[in-house]
Amino acid sequence: MKSPLLLALALAAVAAVASPPAAAPTAPLRADHPFLGAWQITRRDDDCAEVYRVDRSGRTLITSADEVAQSTFTISDQPSARGYYKWVDTLVKDNGKKDCWGQITKPGKTTTRYVMMNPAGDRFVVCTAEDGRQCFGPFVKLEGGDI
Repeated sequence: MKSPLLLALALAAVAAVASPPAAAPTAPLRADHPFLGAWQITRRDDDCAEVYRVDRSGRTLITSADEVAQSTFTISDQPSARGYYKWVDTLVKDNGKKDCWGQITKPGKTTTRYVMMNPAGDRFVVCTAEDGRQCFGPFVKLEGGDI
């Protein structure tokens, strides 16, 4: 007969693999990190605005057209030698409605992007790599949008 303790440990291991916990940031961002606050990107053709509210705990609240979503993220503390912050974001909740670009994003999607801030710290662009070839933005800091 197998030990009940071994059986319990085996079942716990299977459960952990079957349903891993949602990604959580490892440490809060420093209070003066330039990525903190509320940021807006606006479509030129229809003025639809997407807003990211970024807090120190590594969580974001995103509103975009009819979409409301939440994500967890990590971002480098300092920019790379090329001037980019590495941003890894995982969508954890979404209401299933379309964003400003007509897209529906499913929870669990993780993206890695590279953020380039302007010198004033009130705008940034997001790129797919540190080469600056495929970027979008600008995201503009909202006044009074501190979290």
